[in-house]
Amino acid sequence: MKKDEQDRVIRLLMDHVDHDTNVDAGTMLKNPVSSYTDADVARREWQHFFQDYPQMLGFSGDLPEPGSFFTSEDLGKPILCTRDKDGEFRAFLNVCRHRGAVVEHEKRGRKTVFSCPFHAWGYSAAGDLVAVPKASHFGEIDKSCFGLVALPAVERHGLLWVCANPDTSFDIDEMLGGLGAELAEWDFTSATREWEATYDTAMNWKLAIDTFGETYHFDTLHKDTLAPGVYGNCQAYDTYARNHRMVLCHRGIDRMRDVPPEFWHVLFAGIPVYYIFPNVQIILGMNGPTLVRVYPRGENPNDSYSEVAFYRKDYFPPEITEQRDTRSPTERAAGFASVIQSEDYWVAASAHKGALSKAQDFVVFGRNEPALHHYHNTYREALGMPPLETLEAAS
Repeated sequence: MKKDEQDRVIRLLMDHVDHDTNVDAGTMLKNPVSSYTDADVARREWQHFFQDYPQMLGFSGDLPEPGSFFTSEDLGKPILCTRDKDGEFRAFLNVCRHRGAVVEHEKRGRKTVFSCPFHAWGYSAAGDLVAVPKASHFGEIDKSCFGLVALPAVERHGLLWVCANPDTSFDIDEMLGGLGAELAEWDFTSATREWEATYDTAMNWKLAIDTFGETYHFDTLHKDTLAPGVYGNCQAYDTYARNHRMVLCHRGIDRMRDVPPEFWHVLFAGIPVYYIFPNVQIILGMNGPTLVRVYPRGENPNDSYSEVAFYRKDYFPPEITEQRDTRSPTERAAGFASVIQSEDYWVAASAHKGALSKAQDFVVFGRNEPALHHYHNTYREALGMPPLETLEAAS
């Protein structure tokens, strides 16, 4: 984030604290409960957002050198992501072209050849078929025609993007709506994964996204965990096409009032949270980003899971960050993630039970919850659905 933008955000947060104000969407919206439970909506979401739309699967630091790889089945298909010998990011369907078995079963690592466990057909990091055991017995084949099936893959701004549909092309910078340059400034290329967990929850995937969309709940739900360090109902908010950036207000901002602005930094004043449409949150801390990727269980509207990972990237010397928290960066990240699971997702799962009960036709997004307004209306627009009605107009 550029220095002048950091200063603008910090001054805005200070003003909110001083005047007990918050961002204001200007109206309240009604979100139909059926958007969380309808099977047809879930089917359309799975196809549009998780099959035909580019998905961010990680940071450049997940593939630190040629031969690095990781696998994923989050998009309903076995996918192999690699960095080839020339340093290029690649993605393939992780399926052997001989008999269709999954080729690579390890979650991540480094290899020069990926060997299928069925008959040992081998593939390079560029997806080329390079080994066919007992080829004279098997029969003559043109190896150039039997490489792994390539998927559209783009590395940009330190982010790794893949589309599960081999016939799709996409423009990442257009999708990011001007946010790309700011993301690149956080240097995710050198961030190293240090901790990860998977949270399975019986709820619609959008309810998980909703928990990241406001700080109105902090003083209640997080009163003993996050609220002592973060002001509730106080944030800065900006949109970038279908994406947005929230900056939560850290209570440490009060210590910055006597510090000359030339020494200000947004990470001392707040917690930047980037939402990447449709299902990714990047939460910035002094020791690196936490990446949260939320997925439905296929077309099931009632089940979802989140892949949560902390990446180490020290933005300040240890002597500065240790003054604020004596725990190790990984311990801090794991503690923060546990709050997501035990508090945010716990209450979101209860909201899903409420949706299934049909106690009401809609839930309400308040004026102080603009991220929910933006997210749900852009999501609906992408599916060809009408925008949400205002509470006043529908009353």
